[in-house]
Amino acid sequence: MNASSAPENYRRQLSVQAERILLYGVFGLLLFGPLAFGAVEPWSIFVVEAGSTALFLLWIGKQGLDGQMTVRWNPLFLPMGVFSTLIVAQLVLRRAAYPHDTVALALLYLAYGMLCFLVAQALLRGAQARSLALIVSVYGAALAVFSLLQGISSNGKLYWIRQPRMGGWIYGPYVNHNHYAGLMEMLVPIPLIVSLTRLAPAKVRAVAAATAAVMVGTIFLSGSRGGMMAIFAEMVILAALLVKQKRGLRTAIGIGVFLAIVVGLLVWIGGGELSKRIATVGPGHTELSGDIRANINRDGLRMFLKRPLLGWGLASFPIVYPQFRTFYTNFFVNEAHNDYLQLLVEMGVLGFATMAWFVVTLYSRALKKIGNWTGEMSGAVTLACLLGLSGILVHSAVDFNLQIPANAALFYVLCTVAASEPFVKPARKRRAVRSQPPEETLDPRETLSRSATNF
Repeated sequence: MNASSAPENYRRQLSVQAERILLYGVFGLLLFGPLAFGAVEPWSIFVVEAGSTALFLLWIGKQGLDGQMTVRWNPLFLPMGVFSTLIVAQLVLRRAAYPHDTVALALLYLAYGMLCFLVAQALLRGAQARSLALIVSVYGAALAVFSLLQGISSNGKLYWIRQPRMGGWIYGPYVNHNHYAGLMEMLVPIPLIVSLTRLAPAKVRAVAAATAAVMVGTIFLSGSRGGMMAIFAEMVILAALLVKQKRGLRTAIGIGVFLAIVVGLLVWIGGGELSKRIATVGPGHTELSGDIRANINRDGLRMFLKRPLLGWGLASFPIVYPQFRTFYTNFFVNEAHNDYLQLLVEMGVLGFATMAWFVVTLYSRALKKIGNWTGEMSGAVTLACLLGLSGILVHSAVDFNLQIPANAALFYVLCTVAASEPFVKPARKRRAVRSQPPEETLDPRETLSRSATNF
């Protein structure tokens, strides 16, 4: 009996190790992307695609070790599948203006899909989410500190070494400061929500609040007005939620300390220059003006009206746009600077409707899980994801963060986490719930005591 059970135990150990590699491998790729200039170059795109494929093959191998195929469903998979079908239809029906670019971006979207699928299969427990929150918070803090140092001592090069080929407004590891802001919009809510919950000791919450404050400060110091607008939207949503749930004095004090750190950081480092950055684009930086963006929007709508149903094809905007441009500029308009407009142009009304379905499903699922976010890991993680996603959706109205692979991959993975089922409770907690007598048979004081110990 012992001899026969040994191989089974070995397979079980290998399966556990494979699950750990899957989870941390996915987030390793997500954290690699921003460091590689947003994963916009062919070599970094290859790393994301090859890494996603390798992890997916590992998941298949894990199913063999388990002796059965287990797939955990996520409601976002259905609109994802429909969107993929529309891309295939563009290619089959020859509606893509430049099929080569459509296929190339479709492969990248396939990598995003595999990362989302793997997260849905591997992120199952609150303990995993706790470890990832720590990793992401440390990563965000380190990246923010690096960006502060680079902003103070910049020589116009990425990492003080790499000269961008087409110029830009460098901040952190990104050529475009708006895309750095987009990354931080998604990362900031993680330490911020940790600082407002009862899921960590007081010292950890204080450090998390300081971390979030530094990260928010760099968004303002980067000069991204879209990023400032997105962070403001996130804070308004969080404040509205706190007012609705009538949180106590401790939460209000925590937010006050957070804002004080942010303001202090901005005054100390930004000074008078910050107000100029908020009012207008700083001198010496090249960026599209508001008039040019308005012209692009009008031209883009004309493009959409030419092919309203299936659009011009995924990734076709820079190829087709010169035919519709109505103004002169020295800039190469490679994106619409409005993710919603670009989606309409490239995927038509069918693709836009599918993404609207995706977003509605995301929010309807996530809002059901955040009721007890201060004391429950599933609710806290969902709220952190939802705040970050709301910020990037606001920012997408004036920029193209979701055309940057590093930011897009993180966005879709956070969507998947937010819409997933609540985390599995530890076995001892499940046994405690099953053994607990019906609520109405308990003395009220005993019920209150038991409820308190659950937190």
